[in-house]
Amino acid sequence: MGNVALDTLMSDFLQKSGGVAVIDGGLATELERYGADLNDPLWSAKCLLTSTHLIRQVHLDYLEAGADIIITASYQATIQGFEAKGYSPEDGESMLRKSVEIAHEARDIYYERCLESSSDCDCSHNGRILKHRPILVAASVGSYGAYLADGSEYSGDYGDAMDLEFLKGFHKRRVQVLAESGADLIAFEAVPNKLEAQATTKPILIYPNSGETYDAQRKQWVKNSGVPDEDFVSYVNTWCEMGASLIGGCCRTTPNTIRAIYRALPTRSESSN
Repeated sequence: MGNVALDTLMSDFLQKSGGVAVIDGGLATELERYGADLNDPLWSAKCLLTSTHLIRQVHLDYLEAGADIIITASYQATIQGFEAKGYSPEDGESMLRKSVEIAHEARDIYYERCLESSSDCDCSHNGRILKHRPILVAASVGSYGAYLADGSEYSGDYGDAMDLEFLKGFHKRRVQVLAESGADLIAFEAVPNKLEAQATTKPILIYPNSGETYDAQRKQWVKNSGVPDEDFVSYVNTWCEMGASLIGGCCRTTPNTIRAIYRALPTRSESSN
């Protein structure tokens, strides 16, 4: 999608969303909460092979928490990563498409639930926000560091030998497949390397994780090093005042975080209470 078309899409979408849209939160943490074992170089993308129903459920959880944009389970899904696990390039491309299909399925199910609720407001139904509203599917593209699975997606340290052409080549086919998959947007996530960012001529959006620290050697998040939801959400109005129009969470944030963000927005809070 060209920049002009993207600008038009986002402008219309934000207008219908009351000026500020809510992005979903962390995926892997929620998959693990449902019992998924993500101790694998593919991380959350492993569920594209083993547990698509869990991915669909997490998408639904975020939609029912008020998310207007859901991000696909393709952050760690690379053609090269699937090949390293013994799959063909065609299989890898199929998995990328499946990540978008699952998000579409979740959106369709959510709309069906909204119709069943017969509600025209942002009212809560046992804690669930059911309102037929514009929802976008963003196809996630993680950094080269995410493929390495060594924590370098947080440091950006790819070594001195890394060059722009290699990074372009690494991302090219994956982005092509996702762009043709029916996703509304492409979301380049956790791109800590300036050189790699130069290989994306697209707009850059930033949304924070919970503030916890990732231990790359143990491949675990350091617990109790982040901020509680109420502190995280206390910044929402400040972000809006500074001009933010897309607000959400990343690693270690949950549907509760997103629900709190949704309710903190002036354009949503009056109708959801």
